[in-house]
Amino acid sequence: MSSLELELEKARRNISTDSYPMSVGELTNMYIEGDLIIRPPFQRLFRWETDQKSKLIESILIGIPLPSIFVAQDDEGRWELVDGLQRISTLLQLQGLLDKDAFPPLELTATKYLPSLAGLKWDGDQDEAKTLTPAQRRDIKRAKIDLKIVQRESDPQTKFDLFQRLNSFGSKLSNQEIRNAQLVGVNPDFVEWIATLATHDSFVTLIRLPEIDIKRKYDEELVLRFLYLHKKNDTEIASIRNFQDGLEDFAVGLALNFENDYKARAGRIFRDTFDRLLEADEKILGKWDADKQDFKGGFLNSSFEALAISLGFLLETGSEVRRNLRDCAIEFWTLPEMTTRFATGKSTEARLALMVPAGRKIISA
Repeated sequence: MSSLELELEKARRNISTDSYPMSVGELTNMYIEGDLIIRPPFQRLFRWETDQKSKLIESILIGIPLPSIFVAQDDEGRWELVDGLQRISTLLQLQGLLDKDAFPPLELTATKYLPSLAGLKWDGDQDEAKTLTPAQRRDIKRAKIDLKIVQRESDPQTKFDLFQRLNSFGSKLSNQEIRNAQLVGVNPDFVEWIATLATHDSFVTLIRLPEIDIKRKYDEELVLRFLYLHKKNDTEIASIRNFQDGLEDFAVGLALNFENDYKARAGRIFRDTFDRLLEADEKILGKWDADKQDFKGGFLNSSFEALAISLGFLLETGSEVRRNLRDCAIEFWTLPEMTTRFATGKSTEARLALMVPAGRKIISA
């Protein structure tokens, strides 16, 4: 057997699928009855703008076929949404079926072919001028969507691979948004825990991310990066070859084996790390400016890796740590290799192999 055939035999998934069309009304009823699952952390990825949602409704009303959606059957026979969140959530929001505090009933905007959609709702509070007609609502409910169903006897990894592959072709979701959608199906409590750590006060103050990065879950990716890296020794750090793949494998593995002992210890190390860094200087994850004798600019990955990841490792291993972490940060920025060229010219893997060991050496007492 050739090498390729051996790789194919090992990599092929045991997958059982089905496919058939269902009406929007049928899918809506399944959601109401709890047979179509959209997990709460997954809903946080619902971030289409109103004009995008209106274009979907326009497509239905003028008869443009919608792309397939993918669901995975769980052990109880329910369907968990794997791909199609934006479309299904738009249809549910239009009907006022999502959490009204987070997603108030949709008020449509004008579209290219249907400018008169502007201001219309599913139910306009008895104002017919602001309401889709009964015929229009029926047209939406009767519209068909093709479903691809991954049945429950399939390999458990299949739905995670499916979501990642579907969203790697032209999707604008961030790595962490895709990762969260995968992890929700493994262990929603793990996803919630990561999100909770990302709100820890000292962490939020130190990273000071812009709103767009928060929206795209980069703060949660940084939490996951900390957890992934802080227990690795220097040799393991240097052996990383594809950082994002390693991060994903780590996250899925941890979610599958998420235990209270790990949660308590890792959470304590995470909070202690960022509490100590904040106590040293709230701008410590910026770049040291020798002329101004202060840290300038925003959060930098190099500082995060050299200081936060390194400090976390030392706390995890019970090693002695220098008391003045501000001095450690200044010393780090005086290293010869910390130049503008380095900061912009290295891959994540190469940067980690240099930053993390250098930081650990400086912070160790």
